[in-house]
Amino acid sequence: MDFELGDRIRIEKDGNTYEGVVMPSNTDHIVVKMVSGYNAGVDPEGASITLLEKAGPKNAPKAKPDKAKGQKKLPKVTILSTGGTIASKVDYRTGAVTAQFSADDIVDAIPELTEIADINGRVLYNILSENMKAEYWTELAGAVAEEIENGAKGIIIAHGTDTMMYSAAALSFMLKTPVPVVFVGSQRSADRPSSDNAMNAICAAKVAVSDIAEVCVVMHDTTNDDRCAIHFGTKVRKMHTSRRDAFQSINSDPIGYIDHSTHKIETILPFSKRGSQKLELKNTLEPRCALVKFVPGADPDILSYYIDSGYKGLVIEGTGLGHVSTDWIPNIKRANESGIPIIMTSQCLNGRVCDRVYDTGRDILKAGAIEGDDMLPEVALVKLMWALGQSDDFEEVKDMMRSNIGHEMTDSTLK
Repeated sequence: MDFELGDRIRIEKDGNTYEGVVMPSNTDHIVVKMVSGYNAGVDPEGASITLLEKAGPKNAPKAKPDKAKGQKKLPKVTILSTGGTIASKVDYRTGAVTAQFSADDIVDAIPELTEIADINGRVLYNILSENMKAEYWTELAGAVAEEIENGAKGIIIAHGTDTMMYSAAALSFMLKTPVPVVFVGSQRSADRPSSDNAMNAICAAKVAVSDIAEVCVVMHDTTNDDRCAIHFGTKVRKMHTSRRDAFQSINSDPIGYIDHSTHKIETILPFSKRGSQKLELKNTLEPRCALVKFVPGADPDILSYYIDSGYKGLVIEGTGLGHVSTDWIPNIKRANESGIPIIMTSQCLNGRVCDRVYDTGRDILKAGAIEGDDMLPEVALVKLMWALGQSDDFEEVKDMMRSNIGHEMTDSTLK
């Protein structure tokens, strides 16, 4: 058969037509990625196969410049690429979507970005977001600060969606920023017609040149291509595995919305204005912290493991108002007496922890646990890592955990 991986072919068999790019196959079937973004495997016996387009040098993408160039009179915006679906393409070696695009590739794929800002591209990582680590958050925050010091008027961080809320929370605590710092991702890769990468990136760029000097997340607000929501980095959560409107603000409204067609930004909540605060970087973290989910019947020795293994802080995702079973309380007390902060959050997500309603909650507080208010469990974890990175004084850490640092806690009177 006169075709190779990457060639575009048409297969006709049994009255059906399959057209797409030839992918790797571990069987005798021919696998093509169709325009729908889905793969089809066809037994070649009895099939009519037509070569439509050869892959090769004549169809290869042109060499990319080291920097993505925009119009010099526009605001300077840096895209920091960490990988993820928004910076991905089909890998013809495996047939999977893999993080391979650089920041420059993103601009080449979405040229509208150069009409919004003078774009500078910088690759930090090319990883899927499940491979993020605390040390990468430290480096990312440092890179953001460096770009701002070098004159960037806005920062876009291309990031995988699965752990984007952790990274956005980390930078919300580590940075005070005079310019917008915008996380953006894509639920569906660029090879799929339903991809959200272009719209999300364009909306993120408009926010990056706006007056919203916050660490925020910009993603689809609905399943339609109508608007994106602008979320505080500490109040957002991925709430669906694959929907384009997966990201939602929890226990808070979004900062606002941006209309995709008009690029008009409508704000709802107060935010820090561009230039209203000086750049400040506090990117020391204590990675030896853990998030523990309580379930009925869970052995209290789970806490003993962390206490005795050198962990410096624990967040418990408790039931309802922030409860665990009574046999966990002695270990909470032991952790507190050992100088290990215990933060109580709720697996309900919506609402706030209140351990003063029932006897169990009052006993948890007496044992030394700190109420996490309405913080999301993963945000409380990142905040605890940051707080322990700022001080080794137990009481100071407790005070920081009770203080609203980066919009992670909302005023109860607003609910």
